[in-house]
Amino acid sequence: MVSMDRRVRVWQPGAMREAGRSEQAVIEPELLAAAVAAAEARYRTRRPRSAALAAEAAAWLPGGNTRSVLHFDPFPFRLAGAEGAEVVDVDGHRYVDLLGNYSAGLLGHHPEEIGQVLAQVAASGLGPGVVAPVEAEAARLVCERFASIDRVRFTNSGTEANLMAIATAQHHTGRRKVVVCRSAYHGGVLYFGVDGEPLLVPHPWLVAEFNDADSFRRFFASDGDEIACVLIEPMMGAAGCIPPQPGFLQTLRELCDAAGALLIFDEVMASRLDRGGAQGRFGVTSDMTTLGKYMAGGFNFGAFGGSKEVMAAFDPGTGGMLSHGGTFNNNPLTMAGVVATLGAALRDHELDQLNERGDRLRHQLGDVLGGSNLPLSVSGLGSLLAIHATPVPPLSPPVLGEAARTWQRLLFFHLLEAGYYVAPRGFIALRFDVRENQLDGFVAAVAGFAADPFRQAGAATPK
Repeated sequence: MVSMDRRVRVWQPGAMREAGRSEQAVIEPELLAAAVAAAEARYRTRRPRSAALAAEAAAWLPGGNTRSVLHFDPFPFRLAGAEGAEVVDVDGHRYVDLLGNYSAGLLGHHPEEIGQVLAQVAASGLGPGVVAPVEAEAARLVCERFASIDRVRFTNSGTEANLMAIATAQHHTGRRKVVVCRSAYHGGVLYFGVDGEPLLVPHPWLVAEFNDADSFRRFFASDGDEIACVLIEPMMGAAGCIPPQPGFLQTLRELCDAAGALLIFDEVMASRLDRGGAQGRFGVTSDMTTLGKYMAGGFNFGAFGGSKEVMAAFDPGTGGMLSHGGTFNNNPLTMAGVVATLGAALRDHELDQLNERGDRLRHQLGDVLGGSNLPLSVSGLGSLLAIHATPVPPLSPPVLGEAARTWQRLLFFHLLEAGYYVAPRGFIALRFDVRENQLDGFVAAVAGFAADPFRQAGAATPK
């Protein structure tokens, strides 16, 4: 067994100096803890049916569910249905869904084009185990959309796509080492945060710092002839919706070119930022790109692709030696979902409008939080954004202390009480069916929290 300290090398950054607000609220930790406890108690009392279903599920599912990111204490509410941009829980509470299934729900809860796919595929057969024309049509639409993809192969998730992309890069270069960023999430077995190490795939990882080009330069200087690839989100998603600083991605492109390594952009989330993905928006083309989330309209989906030269490894007709199996790689629902999404549902002008709405929302939230004395800020780009328990938007994933995590939980329960569903860590992914008045209400809810964070929790406001 390879020891973890030999397998994962982390570049240790110095303290990052960021200018922040000069005065912030000083709240006793005991008061914060009491406020969260009161908010949790209120949440529990108002959701007896969800509590009962959570207890029942725990008899069969560890933690009561099979997707860890959806869990939060004391228990996540249970879904009864979705209407428009709202979800309704089994206790009758309604929430505007601003989480968007962690960016997979871009098209909305009930996209018409995807509903038609269900009927069409059910009529023609759900799993014939043969190659169908729709597979090539889905591939054509993906390749035409992204400048870095000449050839593509499909998987069942972004996790699989990233695993396959890394293996392809290692085969292509004949090298093993992979450079990633601290706290980056590239899938269930490719998470580089504090809690991800036990399940991490055993590649020789070099862990650099997002937006710190020097951390990458140091690894390329010491290990450049052993580096197979850099795997990076052009904008960090799960780690906090952190955009790249000017020139950062271009530096990575130059480092990979000089060393003969491949640059892989994980666009599982960020591809929604532009018709040509984040790489199109930022003007830097990768050697390979991985995709997932929304691109099949809500069906399970993943894809990895790149240049003809790199992807030729999977073409037995030209001597390709790699075999890529997977019973559901060409799942008829997924293939038809890709065609419906990229061919009809994902209209360019609507995508542009949604990203513009996201930018406006981020600026509005920034004004609200920047004008308060709470240690909260917002970052992101377009329809992806995150509220942080930091006084200024971070340039790389922040390391949060207990007080910061407590602020996040207090805000989360406040927003649930106000009727808005976001991730407990503050992540927001807008969907097409969210209306302007719902976003206005969300800004008002955040403003109410900034003005009096203890009111909804039922705790006494400090004088």
